[in-house]
Amino acid sequence: MADKRSSDKKTVNRRRFVKAAGAAGSIALAGCSGNGGNGGNGGNGGSGGNGGSGGNGGNGGNGGNDSNGSTEGSAGQDTVTLEWAADPRIEQSKDVVLEELRNAGLPEHIELNIIAGSNVTDQRQDQYTQWLNSERSEPDLFMMDSGWTIPFIVREQTENLENHLSSDLIESVQEEYFEPAVSTSQSQDGALHAIPMWVGLPGMGYRKDLVEEAGYDPEGENWATEGVTWEEFSQVVSEVKESNDDIEYGYTFQADDYEGLSCCNFNEFISSWGGAYFGGDLFGPVGDRDVTVNEEPVLNAIRMIRTFIHGGDDSESLDGYAGQISPEAVLQWNEQSSADPFLNGNAVANRNWPSYIKDASSELGDSLGFMPIPHAVTADEATYEGRGGPVGALGGWNMTINPYSERKEAAAQLVEATMADSFHLNAVFESIGQIPPKPSVLESDGASEIPEIGRFMETFRVIGENAVPRPVTPVWPQQSSEISGEVNDTLGQGKSPGDAMSDLESSLQEIEDSV
Repeated sequence: MADKRSSDKKTVNRRRFVKAAGAAGSIALAGCSGNGGNGGNGGNGGSGGNGGSGGNGGNGGNGGNDSNGSTEGSAGQDTVTLEWAADPRIEQSKDVVLEELRNAGLPEHIELNIIAGSNVTDQRQDQYTQWLNSERSEPDLFMMDSGWTIPFIVREQTENLENHLSSDLIESVQEEYFEPAVSTSQSQDGALHAIPMWVGLPGMGYRKDLVEEAGYDPEGENWATEGVTWEEFSQVVSEVKESNDDIEYGYTFQADDYEGLSCCNFNEFISSWGGAYFGGDLFGPVGDRDVTVNEEPVLNAIRMIRTFIHGGDDSESLDGYAGQISPEAVLQWNEQSSADPFLNGNAVANRNWPSYIKDASSELGDSLGFMPIPHAVTADEATYEGRGGPVGALGGWNMTINPYSERKEAAAQLVEATMADSFHLNAVFESIGQIPPKPSVLESDGASEIPEIGRFMETFRVIGENAVPRPVTPVWPQQSSEISGEVNDTLGQGKSPGDAMSDLESSLQEIEDSV
């Protein structure tokens, strides 16, 4: 067993991350049903066991006795097949992923079945909850959204990785990874239960060619680093849309009733107006923080979005903002469905994550522009510190081990391979198009030379500098559901902004008081 390390090591702060961002076989797709076999019993006589996260029953030992379907490898070792519940983009890039895992030291006798989950984060969370509540031994590993990893840790449904990884590896995460990402991976006592796989830094992709044809000068006005106001953005999008009959949509984003609305899109909208869910106490303590969703910055953000969707006929519309630049369909759209029109040349702008910007770069080439999320007020004008200006909601995904797995040591070897710099650069950044969690990778010579996405490193620097974390606490899943429901309803004109936020304030406060 690896020695457990102190959890108060100095992690990479935002300033280092910002500086870094400016520099710069067999994998088979498995279905989601069935238990998939019984695998190995964990090694030297000890089964992995069903202990909670942090238990020692899963160490397994060396050369565990795989049974019930294992095969003899070429080197005399039994083949171990791991079930990995992963992101769809892991499966899409599976050849590169496997190659880089092998290059990083994953043994040949460990094979992988990738279970490519839904693109919708809520659906994956629900599926993982069902599996882990049933104490299933498979999948052996889960990729978890950084926004809901902590509730699984609190329920002891993740393995304590400090029981399986060396002290040097644990220390490297604590000292070399982006600090906000690490904070989503730890238990209350600071033990590491997850390893950040990538960091999500959202931005605004737009048709730079069409914007320039309309007479604007994105480069001369430094859109890539300074961004624009929402008012100017709306006018630009409206003008470009009206000038191009072959383009159906103006601005597309994610406003379905799901986690992506509460954690990210709406979080960005209200933050760009200077508001917040819980004032200046984003992370609590739960029950001791103010609920601030019924304040004017939040209400104005809703009015602005309703103007974008419904136009001036909406009784809550804001003067000065171009209307009907977004279709009502955004109320049912997630990341992929909002990106499709933009990727197909049928939208002027799209808010999305780095991997989708990579896709857009492949489709649009030099016609693609990229900038931070627009803002309504500056940071100096914001009601709360850290709000206003070109904010973006911090996202990302973490690697965890199933505490009920019978193949924990093999799973730990896979986790270790995903931590290699070469894997971060070649698989995560270049192939998948996501931002590695280690600033040193972005400081490397190869990062800025990555085709399609490397040219936007300066914009990612600004987004990282102004990233707004989501309020990740044990009660966030409950609160997230309340937020997305009320917001989706009012954006669809089901309630007035005031009524919706008054109701939301009450429900959030009730959850706060229940803890």
